[in-house]
Amino acid sequence: MNGTRHYSLASPNWDLAEEKAVLKCIDTQNYTMGSAVAAFEKEFAALVGAKYAVMVNSGSSANLLMVASLFYTQPRPLLMPGDEVIVPAISWPTTYYPLLQYGLRIKFVDVDLHTLNYDLSALAAAVTPETSAIIAVNLLGNPNDFTKISEITGSRSIILLEDNCEALGATFTGRQTGTFGLMGTYSFFFSHHICTMEGGMIVTDDDHLHDILLCIRAHGWTRNLSKHNTLCEKSDNPFEESFRFLLPGYNVRPLEMAGATGLEQLRKLPNFLASRRENAACFQAIFGEDANFIIQREIGKSSWFGFSLIISPDSVLTRDRATSALIRNGVECRPIVAGNFAAKEVMRHFDYSIHGSLHNAGYIDTHGFFIGNDHHDHKDDLLYVKDILDAEARGCRS
Repeated sequence: MNGTRHYSLASPNWDLAEEKAVLKCIDTQNYTMGSAVAAFEKEFAALVGAKYAVMVNSGSSANLLMVASLFYTQPRPLLMPGDEVIVPAISWPTTYYPLLQYGLRIKFVDVDLHTLNYDLSALAAAVTPETSAIIAVNLLGNPNDFTKISEITGSRSIILLEDNCEALGATFTGRQTGTFGLMGTYSFFFSHHICTMEGGMIVTDDDHLHDILLCIRAHGWTRNLSKHNTLCEKSDNPFEESFRFLLPGYNVRPLEMAGATGLEQLRKLPNFLASRRENAACFQAIFGEDANFIIQREIGKSSWFGFSLIISPDSVLTRDRATSALIRNGVECRPIVAGNFAAKEVMRHFDYSIHGSLHNAGYIDTHGFFIGNDHHDHKDDLLYVKDILDAEARGCRS
């Protein structure tokens, strides 16, 4: 290997269209959320098939507001401190942090070694009368099996929420992920399917939750609520309403530039997704029969955030050998999201339990990694990765 090729986790996807959108915002000197953000929210909701979309400054903030909003529903909160929320053992920290911050009890459930989403038999066994909510994380762009999850919850009043931050454009039974739960979240960070510098979105079909999200997104004030809303009666005096605080909120408003660039990115999204899926077909063809690795099994139609590789139990390779060889030859790679989060040091601050064993999550934590995918053609890069890993495997046998 000559090490001259560079295969990054993600690449810039802006051109003059986004630059012009940013400059237009600068020219108007309207920097915080305004008409461009509102237009982006409207187009995004239509794209995914949701009634409402509320933009915020990051996917992490989207998760925070999704959880927070459930504490302010009327006539009673849908969640209260001490309620149990089931989560998969592998995700990003900001799936879990809002649950801690709002005093919820977390129950970790193992994931499937092949899909990287819930081990559905473990999830079914973990659900009890104490379960108030389930968070489904569509990991690395791969949809959960929402038919099976619906069968598990049945007629019980369990809230389903979706962390869809890695899975914009993924579908299950023809329906966009992020819309199966009461709310769903998205991220528009640099490495994600579209990029608005920083940015995130919450979608819902619920009028009341939409009003709560609008309120707590900006200080908990009433200013951004419509005259006829589900939270309060608004006066016709804008001065009185300008600093009227109704709920404990945040300031997680997006920049107007993020909304403007989001509009341009949405126009490119179909091509972005097509390229990602073409790369995925190549990845599956190259690594699908490789005995050294377990690759992610697609459920529904993944939007392929990245490509996971888990060292097979019978492989001569170790993760350290594999990742060191890749990095040495210019290929960026990372652990599979945050690995087994229940094993992280930060968990000493949490109120949590573990259902059964987290065997698969633990194995992925020590044997798994992923390489990047984006809108560029990576067929040659994937062959390059295959050559590196095959050479390393031969070296392990010699």
